[in-house]
Amino acid sequence: MSKISAVNTYPIRAPLKRRHRTAQEPRENVELLLTEVVTDDGIKGYGQVSSTPMKDIAAWIAKLAPHAVGMDALAHNDVWEKLFALTSPQPGVGGLPRGARPQIMAAIGGIDMALWDIAGKAAGMPVYQLLGAQNRPLFTYGTGGYYVEGAPLTACADELAGFVANGYKAVKLKTGADTIANEVKRIAATRAAIGPDIPLMLDMNAAYDLPACIEFARAVEPYNIFWLEEPLHWYLQPADFAQLAKATPIPLAHGERELTRFTTRDFMTGGSIRYVQFDSTRYAGFTEALRIAHMADHAGVMIAPHQAPELHCHLVAAFPRTGFAVESHGSVDRNPIWHGLFSDRAQIRDSYTTMNDKPGFGVEIDWDYAKQRIA
Repeated sequence: MSKISAVNTYPIRAPLKRRHRTAQEPRENVELLLTEVVTDDGIKGYGQVSSTPMKDIAAWIAKLAPHAVGMDALAHNDVWEKLFALTSPQPGVGGLPRGARPQIMAAIGGIDMALWDIAGKAAGMPVYQLLGAQNRPLFTYGTGGYYVEGAPLTACADELAGFVANGYKAVKLKTGADTIANEVKRIAATRAAIGPDIPLMLDMNAAYDLPACIEFARAVEPYNIFWLEEPLHWYLQPADFAQLAKATPIPLAHGERELTRFTTRDFMTGGSIRYVQFDSTRYAGFTEALRIAHMADHAGVMIAPHQAPELHCHLVAAFPRTGFAVESHGSVDRNPIWHGLFSDRAQIRDSYTTMNDKPGFGVEIDWDYAKQRIA
């Protein structure tokens, strides 16, 4: 039996060529917390955390690690449940602080992802094979159209047209930071640039309250929008999404910022979303993402995990009926870490991700790159 002997973290940061923003936040660099779990027989597994702040999450991983050390490294369910139980009060033991729950769930996720990598390596199998899936090309869309200070209003149209020229068969545009009138101009220009048949998703980063979002949705309906992603303010709940879904024929996508299956479930079972985007690298890990994917499959909701295509491809592959797509940034400028950190990983070409057959997630770290960018 392989036992967990150590848990290590490596915070990676890389600057963006141009500072950009979403409707919610500015970004001048990209960050990734690489999590390493080592077993007593020398197997090393790697997980990723894309949440922030990295320093706080790394500190929580260090606090949680002693609870996992000594456990069976292949018992990822037991490890997950043990760590998750610490977030709630227990007889004689207080729960971990409420205010730190997002960071704690991110820390649990980093450890869990690494354990899945170990499981595949111990079995000599890719994770998708552990899940009973086959290696098949997986549809992938390219995300861009961030707001850049000083750039023309419709610069996004040229960028996303470039994605299409490079082979992407679906693209996603950041929206919601400007007036509705200006957003319509950006969306109209993008639709004209990419042509009538390329699926165009809109990522709103929780920009609107319900009345404004209904107004926005009706304004953009003529441009053949594939989905509205994270359309409503953070505090609005499944009932509000259900109202929005009734008000527009455009499908809704949501879930990347949900912490667990328990809240994500309510968006799916209530019929308010068509695409679930739970991100195992942001919170809770692969074990929880797999549970959510099973619920989505039961509910007929399509599975479209947020970012990390080299990891989430294994999840999508395991659901031939409802596994819809993985997400990629359409150019190296949008996520330089993804293009530099790995000496081997799944590859994206012509809007499809193709997995390799290496054990675990099939990811090999380029440690020369990583060490140069440790934050």
